[in-house]
Amino acid sequence: MNSLFENTRIAFASKNDAELKKSFVLFKLISNSFLTKVGTSCIEFFLKLGLPINFLLRKTMFDQFCVGTTLEESQTVVQKLKASKIDSCLNYSIEGIDSEAGFDQTLKKILQTIEASSVEKGTSFAVIKPTGFGSTALFEKVSSKIALSAEEQQAWDRIKDRFHQSCKKGVAGHIKLLIDAEESWIQPALDDLLEELMARYNKEEIMVYATIQLYLSERLPYLKTLLEKSKKEAYQIGVKLVRGAYIEKETARANLKQYANPVCSSKEATDLNFDQGLQLLLENLDQAAVFVGSHNEASTLKALEQMKQANIATNHPQVCFAHLYGMSDYISYNLSDQGYNVVKYLPYGPIKKVVPYLIRRAEENSSIANQTSRELELIRKEIKRRKHVQK
Repeated sequence: MNSLFENTRIAFASKNDAELKKSFVLFKLISNSFLTKVGTSCIEFFLKLGLPINFLLRKTMFDQFCVGTTLEESQTVVQKLKASKIDSCLNYSIEGIDSEAGFDQTLKKILQTIEASSVEKGTSFAVIKPTGFGSTALFEKVSSKIALSAEEQQAWDRIKDRFHQSCKKGVAGHIKLLIDAEESWIQPALDDLLEELMARYNKEEIMVYATIQLYLSERLPYLKTLLEKSKKEAYQIGVKLVRGAYIEKETARANLKQYANPVCSSKEATDLNFDQGLQLLLENLDQAAVFVGSHNEASTLKALEQMKQANIATNHPQVCFAHLYGMSDYISYNLSDQGYNVVKYLPYGPIKKVVPYLIRRAEENSSIANQTSRELELIRKEIKRRKHVQK
């Protein structure tokens, strides 16, 4: 492996011995797919029964992948990251909302997150999950170009208004907004909305970022179209490039409804899409800003090489590497130490309500064997190094 990410002293400097050992045990458990499946199923079952498992969650998955139940609690981690020159992106990680009251409550939390963020604090980004602002069914209907009833049109207008309120708040406080991607069957409505937002709020500075999932075969052509459109209409684009999070769900739905699977034919094809998408954006930094959203070590190294070949400074303001809290610290901290811009996503929220997010993180680490093995290898190496130093 590349020596750039081998410095475990830098990678785990923010963790004391107890925290490091707890991370090792958790990743060891998660690396076993059977235990992960049984454990997550038990958590869901216990929650349905209303059993008091908050303490158990708090001491295990929650503390590893989330930074607190409130904005106030998150600040301890924010300051730790800032000390290592890593920026923070606060993420109110509540999912499964299905009521107008719930959507309004999410907006309230997002506005509070933006208001509590600042460049000086080290939190110059915030995240919005679109289905936190409106129903999946309505996004799907708009995406399918089906005529809306008067009531549905009012609901869609409220969704748009929630986005505009968030963007106005972000612009006023110089906080950039990263808008998550959704499943392919509801993404078209979101694409149209994001283009509208970028055309309005990205004139002078890039404040709104769309997430492009490159495991979908049509997203690279869409990215090219978006770039050209923004040039013609005189606005800039912000893009977070990721491989994607819904591969199994996309494939299952395509099989069920008997339409062509939108997922790339192979991992190699997805990797190629990712590399080409990044290259396209790096060649157009006068028009675009890019978040490299990958925990893949090889992809990160390739991105660094692409930057080097194009003579792009390590700290170029339009290029940033983004990782989830609790994952890939060995990449995040070593990149920051080398002068690259790094942002950590910091999920927060009531413990029981962030369980869907926690389960996804556990399943993701369990399914990506090489990633979890690498985390374990380097944590083990750091534990050994500390023992040797203490002798």
